[in-house]
Amino acid sequence: MIDTINFPLFFAASWALILAPGPDMIYVITRGISQGRRAGLLSALGVTLGILVHTTFAACGLAILLQMSAIAFMIVKYIGALYLIYLGFKALKNKSKFALLEKQKELDSGAILWQGMLSNVLNPKVALFFLAFLPQFINQNSNLVTLQMLTLGIIFALFGIAFLSVVGFFAGGIGSWFSRRPQFASNIQWLTGVIFIGLGLRLALAKRG
Repeated sequence: MIDTINFPLFFAASWALILAPGPDMIYVITRGISQGRRAGLLSALGVTLGILVHTTFAACGLAILLQMSAIAFMIVKYIGALYLIYLGFKALKNKSKFALLEKQKELDSGAILWQGMLSNVLNPKVALFFLAFLPQFINQNSNLVTLQMLTLGIIFALFGIAFLSVVGFFAGGIGSWFSRRPQFASNIQWLTGVIFIGLGLRLALAKRG
Protein backbone atom coordinates (compact mmCIF):
# COMPACT_ATOMS: atom_id res chain seq x y z
CA MET A 1 0.00 0.00 0.00
CA ILE A 2 2.79 2.45 0.96
CA ASP A 3 5.40 3.23 -1.69
CA THR A 4 8.32 1.34 -0.11
CA ILE A 5 10.83 3.01 -2.45
CA ASN A 6 9.97 6.48 -1.17
CA PHE A 7 9.34 5.54 2.47
CA PRO A 8 12.98 5.89 3.65
CA LEU A 9 13.00 9.44 2.24
CA PHE A 10 9.64 10.13 3.88
CA PHE A 11 10.99 8.80 7.19
CA ALA A 12 14.13 10.96 7.05
CA ALA A 13 12.33 14.11 5.88
CA SER A 14 9.56 13.72 8.47
CA TRP A 15 11.95 13.43 11.39
CA ALA A 16 14.10 16.31 10.18
CA LEU A 17 11.02 18.54 10.00
CA ILE A 18 9.63 17.35 13.34
CA LEU A 19 12.92 17.96 15.14
CA ALA A 20 13.23 21.51 13.80
CA PRO A 21 12.25 24.06 16.48
CA GLY A 22 8.98 25.63 15.35
CA PRO A 23 5.64 26.97 16.61
CA ASP A 24 4.37 23.53 17.72
CA MET A 25 7.46 22.75 19.76
CA ILE A 26 7.58 26.22 21.30
CA TYR A 27 3.88 26.02 22.20
CA VAL A 28 4.26 22.62 23.88
CA ILE A 29 7.36 23.70 25.80
CA THR A 30 5.74 26.95 26.95
CA ARG A 31 2.59 25.19 28.10
CA GLY A 32 4.63 22.54 29.89
CA ILE A 33 6.74 25.12 31.70
CA SER A 34 3.68 27.18 32.65
CA GLN A 35 1.40 24.40 33.87
CA GLY A 36 3.46 21.27 34.27
CA ARG A 37 3.97 17.96 32.50
CA ARG A 38 0.29 17.08 32.14
CA ALA A 39 -0.34 20.34 30.28
CA GLY A 40 2.70 19.72 28.09
CA LEU A 41 1.46 16.23 27.17
CA LEU A 42 -2.07 17.48 26.45
CA SER A 43 -0.66 20.24 24.25
CA ALA A 44 1.34 17.66 22.31
CA LEU A 45 -1.80 15.56 21.82
CA GLY A 46 -3.80 18.59 20.69
CA VAL A 47 -1.22 19.61 18.10
CA THR A 48 -1.12 16.03 16.79
CA LEU A 49 -4.90 15.93 16.40
CA GLY A 50 -4.61 19.08 14.32
CA ILE A 51 -2.09 17.32 12.08
CA LEU A 52 -4.55 14.46 11.54
CA VAL A 53 -7.28 16.92 10.51
CA HIS A 54 -5.00 18.53 7.93
CA THR A 55 -3.91 15.12 6.66
CA THR A 56 -7.52 14.04 6.12
CA PHE A 57 -8.35 17.16 4.12
CA ALA A 58 -5.13 16.85 2.10
CA ALA A 59 -5.88 13.21 1.27
CA CYS A 60 -9.43 13.97 0.13
CA GLY A 61 -8.29 17.01 -1.83
CA LEU A 62 -5.59 15.11 -3.69
CA ALA A 63 -7.97 12.26 -4.54
CA ILE A 64 -10.34 14.75 -6.17
CA LEU A 65 -7.47 16.50 -7.92
CA LEU A 66 -6.14 13.32 -9.51
CA GLN A 67 -9.58 12.69 -10.99
CA MET A 68 -9.56 16.10 -12.68
CA SER A 69 -7.55 17.32 -15.63
CA ALA A 70 -3.79 17.17 -15.96
CA ILE A 71 -3.76 20.98 -16.08
CA ALA A 72 -5.41 21.25 -12.64
CA PHE A 73 -2.90 18.78 -11.26
CA MET A 74 0.04 20.70 -12.73
CA ILE A 75 -1.18 24.03 -11.35
CA VAL A 76 -1.49 22.72 -7.81
CA LYS A 77 1.78 20.81 -8.12
CA TYR A 78 3.75 23.92 -9.04
CA ILE A 79 2.01 26.03 -6.39
CA GLY A 80 2.98 23.42 -3.81
CA ALA A 81 6.56 23.26 -5.11
CA LEU A 82 6.94 27.04 -5.00
CA TYR A 83 5.53 27.13 -1.49
CA LEU A 84 8.00 24.51 -0.22
CA ILE A 85 10.90 26.35 -1.85
CA TYR A 86 9.65 29.60 -0.30
CA LEU A 87 9.57 27.96 3.13
CA GLY A 88 13.10 26.69 2.53
CA PHE A 89 14.56 30.11 1.69
CA LYS A 90 12.61 31.64 4.57
CA ALA A 91 14.13 29.11 6.98
CA LEU A 92 17.64 29.73 5.62
CA LYS A 93 17.17 33.47 5.95
CA ASN A 94 15.66 33.38 9.43
CA LYS A 95 18.41 33.88 11.98
CA SER A 96 16.13 34.52 14.92
CA LYS A 97 17.01 32.78 18.17
CA PHE A 98 14.88 30.15 19.82
CA ALA A 99 12.46 32.08 22.04
CA LEU A 100 9.63 30.81 24.20
CA LEU A 101 6.22 32.42 24.13
CA GLU A 102 5.11 34.57 27.00
CA LYS A 103 3.73 32.59 29.91
CA GLN A 104 0.34 31.12 28.99
CA LYS A 105 -2.72 31.73 31.12
CA GLU A 106 -3.98 28.84 33.21
CA LEU A 107 -6.44 26.55 31.37
CA ASP A 108 -8.19 23.31 32.26
CA SER A 109 -7.26 20.04 30.54
CA GLY A 110 -9.98 20.22 27.89
CA ALA A 111 -9.13 23.80 26.99
CA ILE A 112 -5.41 22.97 26.68
CA LEU A 113 -6.20 20.09 24.31
CA TRP A 114 -8.51 22.19 22.15
CA GLN A 115 -6.17 25.16 22.03
CA GLY A 116 -3.33 22.95 20.82
CA MET A 117 -5.56 21.41 18.17
CA LEU A 118 -7.07 24.68 16.98
CA SER A 119 -3.69 26.40 16.81
CA ASN A 120 -2.82 23.81 14.16
CA VAL A 121 -6.18 23.35 12.41
CA LEU A 122 -6.80 27.08 11.91
CA ASN A 123 -3.41 27.65 10.28
CA PRO A 124 -3.92 27.54 6.48
CA LYS A 125 -0.16 27.31 5.96
CA VAL A 126 -0.15 23.89 7.62
CA ALA A 127 -2.89 22.67 5.27
CA LEU A 128 -0.95 23.86 2.23
CA PHE A 129 2.21 22.24 3.55
CA PHE A 130 0.65 18.80 3.88
CA LEU A 131 -0.96 19.05 0.45
CA ALA A 132 2.51 19.73 -0.99
CA PHE A 133 4.51 17.37 1.24
CA LEU A 134 2.64 14.06 1.42
CA PRO A 135 1.88 13.44 -2.31
CA GLN A 136 5.61 13.10 -3.06
CA PHE A 137 5.80 9.80 -1.20
CA ILE A 138 2.85 7.91 -2.68
CA ASN A 139 2.26 5.85 -5.77
CA GLN A 140 -0.14 8.01 -7.77
CA ASN A 141 -0.85 5.17 -10.23
CA SER A 142 -2.51 3.21 -7.44
CA ASN A 143 -6.24 3.20 -6.82
CA LEU A 144 -5.54 3.71 -3.12
CA VAL A 145 -4.19 7.27 -3.23
CA THR A 146 -6.41 8.51 -0.41
CA LEU A 147 -5.54 5.53 1.80
CA GLN A 148 -1.83 6.01 1.12
CA MET A 149 -2.06 9.69 2.08
CA LEU A 150 -3.99 8.91 5.25
CA THR A 151 -1.50 6.20 6.20
CA LEU A 152 1.49 8.49 5.74
CA GLY A 153 -0.32 11.25 7.61
CA ILE A 154 -1.00 8.93 10.54
CA ILE A 155 2.64 7.79 10.55
CA PHE A 156 3.79 11.44 10.52
CA ALA A 157 1.39 12.19 13.37
CA LEU A 158 2.73 9.23 15.37
CA PHE A 159 6.28 10.51 14.88
CA GLY A 160 5.08 13.93 16.00
CA ILE A 161 3.24 12.77 19.12
CA ALA A 162 6.21 10.60 20.13
CA PHE A 163 8.61 13.53 19.96
CA LEU A 164 6.30 16.26 21.28
CA SER A 165 5.28 14.07 24.23
CA VAL A 166 8.91 13.87 25.28
CA VAL A 167 9.19 17.64 24.78
CA GLY A 168 6.08 18.26 26.87
CA PHE A 169 7.22 15.90 29.65
CA PHE A 170 10.67 17.46 29.90
CA ALA A 171 9.55 20.97 28.91
CA GLY A 172 11.58 22.86 31.48
CA GLY A 173 14.88 21.15 30.73
CA ILE A 174 14.45 21.22 26.94
CA GLY A 175 13.43 24.88 26.95
CA SER A 176 16.50 25.84 28.99
CA TRP A 177 18.76 23.68 26.79
CA PHE A 178 17.59 25.37 23.58
CA SER A 179 17.78 28.83 25.15
CA ARG A 180 21.42 28.27 26.08
CA ARG A 181 22.29 26.88 22.63
CA PRO A 182 20.86 29.24 19.98
CA GLN A 183 23.42 28.00 17.46
CA PHE A 184 21.98 24.49 17.61
CA ALA A 185 18.50 25.77 16.82
CA SER A 186 19.98 27.86 14.01
CA ASN A 187 21.71 24.80 12.52
CA ILE A 188 18.48 22.78 12.62
CA GLN A 189 16.70 25.70 10.96
CA TRP A 190 19.31 25.68 8.19
CA LEU A 191 18.88 21.92 7.66
CA THR A 192 15.11 22.36 7.51
CA GLY A 193 15.50 25.05 4.86
CA VAL A 194 17.64 22.77 2.69
CA ILE A 195 15.09 19.95 3.04
CA PHE A 196 12.19 22.23 2.07
CA ILE A 197 14.00 23.46 -1.03
CA GLY A 198 14.94 19.92 -2.01
CA LEU A 199 11.37 18.70 -1.60
CA GLY A 200 10.05 21.66 -3.57
CA LEU A 201 12.38 20.95 -6.49
CA ARG A 202 11.52 17.25 -6.31
CA LEU A 203 7.81 18.08 -6.47
CA ALA A 204 8.29 20.49 -9.38
CA LEU A 205 10.05 17.78 -11.40
CA ALA A 206 7.59 15.01 -10.53
CA LYS A 207 5.39 13.57 -13.26
CA ARG A 208 1.67 13.03 -12.93
CA GLY A 209 1.63 9.29 -13.20
